[in-house]
Amino acid sequence: MLRGAYRRQRRVATLTALGYFVLFLILSAFAPSFMTGTVTDGLPTGLLLALVQVPVTWLAVALYEQTARRRVDPTADRIRRQAAPGTEREGAR
Repeated sequence: MLRGAYRRQRRVATLTALGYFVLFLILSAFAPSFMTGTVTDGLPTGLLLALVQVPVTWLAVALYEQTARRRVDPTADRIRRQAAPGTEREGAR
């Protein structure tokens, strides 16, 4: 159960950050005319997408922390309580 929660957590964070970076690399390699096009006067699309990589990475870290707090930490706490000697009797009171 805990292993599955950790696995799911890693997938979400990794696919968020790595997926965006791979998309950026593919666009750089196969769509140079798109990447050199301008969004506004003097700001190329490639530079804008590169700058967006930082907030996307922060988003991946935030998703990692959120899923840890919501799914992994409660599961780990429950397993710790069950594994600790004498806690089962305390929980029944």
